[in-house]
Amino acid sequence: MSAPTTTDRFSASNDSPAQASIDDTLAVHPATHDSPSGDSLGDGLGDFASEYERVRRLTEELAAPLTPEDQTVQTMPDVSPTKWHRAHVTWFFEAFVLAEHQPGFSMFQDTYWTLFNSYYESVGARYPRANRGHISRPGAQDVGDYRRHVDDRMLDLLSARLPGERSGGSRPEDDALRALVSLGFHHEHQHQELLLMDIKHVLSLNPLEPVGYPGPRVAPGSPSTASWIEFGGGVVDAGNSSDGFHFDNEEPTHAVLLRPFRLADRLVTNGEWLEFMTDGGYERHELWLSDGWARVNGEKWCSPLYWTRDGSQWREHTLHGTRPVRLDEPVVHVSHYEADAFATWAGKRLPTEFEWEHAMRESMVAPQARDDQAHGIDQEYGIEGFHPAADTAGTGMRQVFDSAWQWTSSAHLPYPGFTTPAGAVGEYNGKFMSGQMVLRGGASVTPKGHARVSYRNFFPPHARWAFSGVRLADTQMS
Repeated sequence: MSAPTTTDRFSASNDSPAQASIDDTLAVHPATHDSPSGDSLGDGLGDFASEYERVRRLTEELAAPLTPEDQTVQTMPDVSPTKWHRAHVTWFFEAFVLAEHQPGFSMFQDTYWTLFNSYYESVGARYPRANRGHISRPGAQDVGDYRRHVDDRMLDLLSARLPGERSGGSRPEDDALRALVSLGFHHEHQHQELLLMDIKHVLSLNPLEPVGYPGPRVAPGSPSTASWIEFGGGVVDAGNSSDGFHFDNEEPTHAVLLRPFRLADRLVTNGEWLEFMTDGGYERHELWLSDGWARVNGEKWCSPLYWTRDGSQWREHTLHGTRPVRLDEPVVHVSHYEADAFATWAGKRLPTEFEWEHAMRESMVAPQARDDQAHGIDQEYGIEGFHPAADTAGTGMRQVFDSAWQWTSSAHLPYPGFTTPAGAVGEYNGKFMSGQMVLRGGASVTPKGHARVSYRNFFPPHARWAFSGVRLADTQMS
């Protein structure tokens, strides 16, 4: 017997926005500091079939307000069309889970394995990333058909092989299946965030200034005062070797030596960034790394990515539409080069990734946990918001996982003792350990249950379209 049809449960509409669904997605996180490691998804959360439905549904909810035309556009090589994201995460489950574990497996459509393979060379041919916007067919509705087909087969498989609680005692082959499916969940989380990053770039180039996701009108407030939190340093552990889910680039746990340091308790605001701009921040070569200064001049940077000048006023494109820059909100969509230049201008620096991780562990800061007693996908797997909110003041570290990813001064390199996993999944992180800088924390658009204290996000130093911001660091002087 096949699993119940998934058509009504999590298919995206191509006709009209699903506003109620998106409003529900903006779930309020329950306050928690359960686990300094931040491990949430993957520990005793019920059966995998239900988990699968929750993860897959959020992708469709995020795509639901977008037209088929919205879902096809690609505005730069780093941006992928919405329908490509929806199809790629589906291909991942088909290629990595069903192909290995479903008896009598056959492909839904063999050409899809070329179109929707991202960078897995060992799996087969790939369509060029920069040309994904050239593909008008399959359309958004066809991708929905593909998703439903794979969903039905996945639910069959999961209900048969991994029923009940996620406890131990299973066969080794079931453990392998569990690990692959968990990776698929977090892989789809990443693409849910990428979907929002990419459609934001797409809509930003439309002169009609369309609203991607209608949101509440929030009156600008006064920025909170930033304070410093001091840490003694010493030999500390970094990384993640726990049984909870984590990516391979977070392994293994290892010792690092830290000098005494301090971190700002909140992120840099738009107002503070505007002071940097007014003081000639984008015009003073002495503030910039050489490659960054070349970018400033070659690409004519003069503000964060989505800021535009309208007379005497700066305006910012957001997923809620284009509006005046709000000085109290955290600055987002700045590159590592810009973050480093701002820190130099401020007489501070960016933290190393190990300082950042140690500070959050010492501060007992962890991502907001998912409420498994909540009813409906949105309360369990929502996002904090489509744009980061202003800091509301308070004590301790703030804006850690719910506002913007925070650039560090650390390159994305292997930890001592790191080994690349065997097979195609070994291509997930290891081959990107060159030319990338590490970001820590999480953003307002990061799905709940995805972030961890040990999580190592990474982008090239010139990248600006991610929801990236700045937390300053300083060295304590004895």
